[in-house]
Amino acid sequence: MTNERREKLEKVISKRQPGLGIVLENVFDPHNISAVMRSCDAVGIQDVYILNTKIPRHKKWGAKSSSGAAKWLSVHEFDRTEECFAVLKNRYDKICTTHLSSDAVSLYEMDLVQNIALVFGNEHGGVSDEVRELANGNFIIPQVGIIQSLNISVACAVSIYEAFRQRSIAGLYNAPPGSEYHQQLRTEWGIGEI
Repeated sequence: MTNERREKLEKVISKRQPGLGIVLENVFDPHNISAVMRSCDAVGIQDVYILNTKIPRHKKWGAKSSSGAAKWLSVHEFDRTEECFAVLKNRYDKICTTHLSSDAVSLYEMDLVQNIALVFGNEHGGVSDEVRELANGNFIIPQVGIIQSLNISVACAVSIYEAFRQRSIAGLYNAPPGSEYHQQLRTEWGIGEI
């Protein structure tokens, strides 16, 4: 590995956010999943959870949409909701779903600096009742148009860029690179410890 390559990987690893995860529930189109992965990589989200309870596991993601982002992410796949949420609740303090409901809060009122996972539902029905019941709350992306929904990859991008903004202000992208989480990524990416 060249020094330039090692430096690039070190820089990327140092910006990864262990306290922010994305969950995709029964997303049908692998290109939507790949677009989400590309956005996650762009803002330093390492962990993407794919929950498929109604559809078969995807054999591969849309390579053109992700531009290879999937190989740099930790993709966790589940086919049982309980198993997925056991992992999420062990890892994150709060789990919030995107759902238009009377108790939903605006994305811009959320504290996205906290240790949190954001759940996005499929293209047709959104987040399932089962998942909403297991989550800690709902949020919406404020809109003023007639159609009160966005494509899942767009909704995720808008949401995680708000998290990026809040976390940047809070200095979370300037954290020391020596955490156990970051050391694990160094091992997984083949660059060893610092």
